Parts: sequence; C-alpha cells; structure tokens
Amino acid sequence: MKLSEIKTLLSTAETVNFELQDGTQVPEHFHITEVGVVTKHFIDCGGTVRNEKVANFQLWDANDVEHRLKPSKLLSIIGLSEKILGMEDLEIEVEYQQGTIGKYDVEYNGTNFVLMSKQTACLAQDQCGIPVEKQKVNLAELSNEKSCCTPGGGCC
Repeated sequence: MKLSEIKTLLSTAETVNFELQDGTQVPEHFHITEVGVVTKHFIDCGGTVRNEKVANFQLWDANDVEHRLKPSKLLSIIGLSEKILGMEDLEIEVEYQQGTIGKYDVEYNGTNFVLMSKQTACLAQDQCGIPVEKQKVNLAELSNEKSCCTPGGGCC
C-alpha cells in the first residue's frame, strides 16, 4: 500500500486498527512511534547495485491500555513527515514486534489494515546458481488435439 492510499483511507476512517495476516488483532492501544523514510543502498549477490526506499511506520504495543490513535492524529503525523522529511508517495513498510521485530507490507480488508508477511528472496537468481523451478505438467492435459504420436495417430 502506498502512502497516498493510506491517507485516503484514514480521511474517512473512524478508527485505526491493525491485524496480522492470520487475523490476530494488534492491541487497540498501540502507538505509532515512528513515521519515516528508510533507504537501503546495497549490492545483491549478483553484483548489481540497488536502492530501495519505503515509508516506514513503527507500531509499538505499550501498556497504556487507554490510548487510542485517531485517524486524524496519524494523518497529521504523516503530513509532518511529508513536510519535514520530504517523504514521497512510497510503499509502506510496518515494523511490529512480536518475538522479534518483523517487517510487513500493508493491505486493507475494508475494516482493518492488515500486516502482510514479507519474504526474503534472491534478486539475482540468474547469476546465483539457483536452478529454475520446473513447471509440473500433467501430460494427459497438454493438448486436446490429436497428435501423430498418439495411438492410431499414424506416426509409427
């Protein structure tokens, strides 16, 4: 989800709720302790220099159970980040701690913002020696057309 999308959703939302991909709710009294830009400048295992930039939200589950983040407050934090940090319309990445700090993409299910698990991957698979996964095909379903190599096809 891009920053512009969450701003549009927050502009009409009554509450800000997050849940994990498995449906587990982030406690209502969470705080967003950071909104910022994270830039990653790196070289992949194939030697290609890469740059990635995301809008980063850090969620924190505090023990002040009376706290509730209002959509207008989050919008003002985002607005300040755009103004002060020059934040662009970037993809959002959320940091949220369970056993350790996890990084998540964000989707919206019509009610809650859903933290979607991110996965690592090789960015240079063609140079890394990782075999390309072969597509599994059922030979009986390959073609409905009669082939010359079918019984009675006349090829033998």
